[in-house]
Amino acid sequence: MTKGKLYLIPSTLGPTASEQVIPGPCLELLQHIDCYVVEELRTVRRFLSQSGLKGKIDGLEFHELNEHSSAEDVERLLGLFDNGRDVALISEAGLPAVADPGAALVALCHSHGIEVCPQVGPSSLMLALMGSGLNGQSFAFRGYLPAKTEERRKAIKEAEKLSFSLGQTQMFIETPYRNDALFKDLLANLGPACKLCIAADLTLESQFIKTLSVQQWKKQNFEIGKRPCVFLFLAK
Repeated sequence: MTKGKLYLIPSTLGPTASEQVIPGPCLELLQHIDCYVVEELRTVRRFLSQSGLKGKIDGLEFHELNEHSSAEDVERLLGLFDNGRDVALISEAGLPAVADPGAALVALCHSHGIEVCPQVGPSSLMLALMGSGLNGQSFAFRGYLPAKTEERRKAIKEAEKLSFSLGQTQMFIETPYRNDALFKDLLANLGPACKLCIAADLTLESQFIKTLSVQQWKKQNFEIGKRPCVFLFLAK
């Protein structure tokens, strides 16, 4: 039986017009796909509507894949590709399958010989790294740090040691409501000469990217607030 392809469709990082950050060929591709695997249905419906499919949303098929999905839930999605039907995977924001539950579907497609086709679009991680001025040749994305205070502080110290020994940029993300708690922990546990970059609201009008030493940040009286943010540091 002929199988369709899995298209990895980037979405906007916030309330930005799709045409400002998503290439035209990717937007055109959306016109020919009627089956979507999504992290958050409401977000994707809004994205598709302002990406040229307004008025066509009710005719599309949606399947949710998020942190609550089981391995069996993912396995059932294989049937979507039957008879050569193409499927699009869309995350809540940015690139699908990067720090995203959709990675499970990508892995499954590879194991069943289904072609995976990543498309070009905004990546908060790469944009933050580009704008940080830190080492872009050796870097590590460490995802989310532990939520518990002592475990988080221990993880920060371990990452700092690794950064210093390898000259490697360390990158993190956090749930927006915990941004300022993580920021305070970074200032409290990193050395004063360590370079720390805060990159928030990337590609939006409120975009903020700034790199200072920890010592300099402590003099800023700065708060990030509840907005999407990438944290990067390079130990000195």
